[in-house]
Amino acid sequence: MLPPLPDRAIRLGVDANDWHDAVRACGAALRDSGATTDAYTERMIGVIEEFGAYVVIAPGFALAHARPGSDVKTDGLAVVTLADPVRFGHPHNDPVSVIIGLAVTTTDEHVGAVAELANVFNDAAVIPALAAAADDETVRRLLGYPS
Repeated sequence: MLPPLPDRAIRLGVDANDWHDAVRACGAALRDSGATTDAYTERMIGVIEEFGAYVVIAPGFALAHARPGSDVKTDGLAVVTLADPVRFGHPHNDPVSVIIGLAVTTTDEHVGAVAELANVFNDAAVIPALAAAADDETVRRLLGYPS
C-alpha cells in the first residue's frame, strides 16, 4: 500500500533550476506533510550525489528517497511536477518532469511502496499524465488512491 498523500504533499508546476531544486521541492512537500524533517531532504540529495542518477527510473520520472532514519517521522509520499523538466544526469531517462519523494520508517515499507509504484508506472501513459495534471485529485487518481 502506498503511504498517505495529503494535499500539502502535492506540488504542481514547480519552477526548478536543476535537480537539486527539484529534490528540495520534493523534500519540502514531505516536510510540510509531516512525514520528514529537512535533514531527510539533504539525505535524498546526498544519495544522488553519491550514487548518481539511478533514481531516474523511467523517462521523465525520478523516485527521490533515502534509507529510513530518525529524520523520517512517518511514512509519506510527495509528488512534484515541474514547469520545465530538469536533467539529473541519467543517460537515457532525462530530462525529468515528475519527481515522487518517498519516505518510509522501515525497510519493509520501502520495498512495499516501491513495488506498488512500479505497478502504477507499468502504464507508460501515467508519467506524461502526471506531468500534465492540473489538480491534486488527478494526481491521486493516476497513482491509484481512492477518491
